[in-house]
Amino acid sequence: MTATTHHAIRERIRARIKAGEYPLGTRIPGEAEFAASFGCSRTTVNRALRALADEGIVERRRKGGTRVRPLPVPQAQLTIPLVREQVEATGRRYSHRVVVRGTASTDAAARRRMRLGDDVPLMHLETLHLADEQPFAFERRWVNLWAVPAFASADLSVLSANEWLVREVPFSSGEVSLSAAAASEQVAAVLRVEPGAALFTLDRTTWLDEAAITTMTLSYRPPYTLDFAI
Repeated sequence: MTATTHHAIRERIRARIKAGEYPLGTRIPGEAEFAASFGCSRTTVNRALRALADEGIVERRRKGGTRVRPLPVPQAQLTIPLVREQVEATGRRYSHRVVVRGTASTDAAARRRMRLGDDVPLMHLETLHLADEQPFAFERRWVNLWAVPAFASADLSVLSANEWLVREVPFSSGEVSLSAAAASEQVAAVLRVEPGAALFTLDRTTWLDEAAITTMTLSYRPPYTLDFAI
């Protein structure tokens, strides 16, 4: 299958650099050459190269082309947090409750985030995370069953979907969005807050190479503070 997404192009160029095809400090092919080689647009190649530059793998100079950095710049890396650990860090006891689990639900926004067509089977889950039996966060998640078929029969009675996926499925890239979102009536009822209350909300989508793994929305009951190390 021809790689056409900028995520796929980025990983193929990265693989060539790791394999030594483009040694450290050397100039790599231009956008037009890569586009012809991969069968994609120059815009797609441009996005892939910009992503590699952001990671410190390559450096781009106007009229000077793109080169592999002699010494890649160290980049801060974020790990996917476990909600269980977030709760336990406050000294409270963690538990979770699966509210909805099924394959019948279709969500156009989730499929757009994962860049998947309507033919790809998705598992839909809604999970309430608890701290000392009180609402802590509400999670909506969709999992690509073509990429993670074992998830269809995963036992989520002990491990939440969040922890099961972190333990069982690697990821190579992801997109994260943080925002304050007004609680819908459904989410407000589950988290026991007033409808319209501002909730700290995290949207995250992860991929393994070209395959979308999961997309999710996590809404935290206030008060909540995000702590992480870089």
